[in-house]
Amino acid sequence: MNPFITIDNRKIGADFPPYIIAELSANHNGDIERAFAIMEEAKKAGADAIKLQSYTHETITIDGEGEEFQIHGGLWDGQSLYDLYKGAHMPWDWHQPLFEKAKELEITIFSSPFDFSAVDLLEELNAPAYKIASFELVDLPLIARVAKTGKPMIMSTGMANQIEIQEAINTARDNGCSELVVLHCVSGYPAPADQYNLRTIPDMASRFNVLAGLSDHTIDNATAVASVALGACLIEKHVTLDRTGGGSDDSFSLEPKELTQLCQDTKTAWQSLGQVNYEKTEAEKGNIKFRRSLYFVQDIKAGEVITDKHVRSIRPGYGLAPKHLDDILGKTALQDVSFGTPVSFDMVRK
Repeated sequence: MNPFITIDNRKIGADFPPYIIAELSANHNGDIERAFAIMEEAKKAGADAIKLQSYTHETITIDGEGEEFQIHGGLWDGQSLYDLYKGAHMPWDWHQPLFEKAKELEITIFSSPFDFSAVDLLEELNAPAYKIASFELVDLPLIARVAKTGKPMIMSTGMANQIEIQEAINTARDNGCSELVVLHCVSGYPAPADQYNLRTIPDMASRFNVLAGLSDHTIDNATAVASVALGACLIEKHVTLDRTGGGSDDSFSLEPKELTQLCQDTKTAWQSLGQVNYEKTEAEKGNIKFRRSLYFVQDIKAGEVITDKHVRSIRPGYGLAPKHLDDILGKTALQDVSFGTPVSFDMVRK
């Protein structure tokens, strides 16, 4: 496994701050100006990339009348798949202006393609990477097609079992993908934090020999921040201008202030991991003097036997360490010592 991948000259891996993807998804709500505004807010917040979803209602499903094409329960209850995606899709002719906007903002942009025609479109736009959505992880021909571009790939694993994840990884690698991140994901909208099982992240990394990250559908940042401590090198969150905006994905998306906090807190969490260290840190060095040590707490004359009435463990730390108390008690003082003097071995008879 490569220790990192690179997207748009940004290295992604355990030795680098978490890569934050702001998922635009359907939160444009049919208005390209709203899409532009979300991109601007993502840039201000400190996100590394904007991600689109590239499909049309006619490429992702059909206008079927059968019961299996109807949605019952959940966020999109009562809609058909066809109508849901018709309202949510990103128009094909928006892609170029969105890519141009990203270049203007100096933020990376790429997308999740949902069929071969979307890959062709994104290749024309020179997308720097590709994301495979959870629902498409079982579409091995699509994964193979994306892998053949030679671009870095990110794959979400919501709903997938170990066999399906391994098949997707094998397909990507067998078709030329050398830079891959696999995201632990729960495909609920929103997803409860207590169902996220974040301990899967380090297991996924070792089991499949991949860089691992998180696609997070919870409604706050706690799960994402916690994932960094478990090795997540990439975090994807849906982003909107207003969670009450009425769009199909708005209700489980982060607003700008929350995205800013995500970018800050995940970086802080990553910085706090550091490395295994038992030495004093720079922040501690100035406080060593406030540790406990042995002090004379009564005046004592030369020749007197030192007892526990004469010596105590107190702050500050200029005397002998408290572990030497038994080495001092019962010994004879070699000199007169006044109250408040730190204890040292050269004051007592050996």
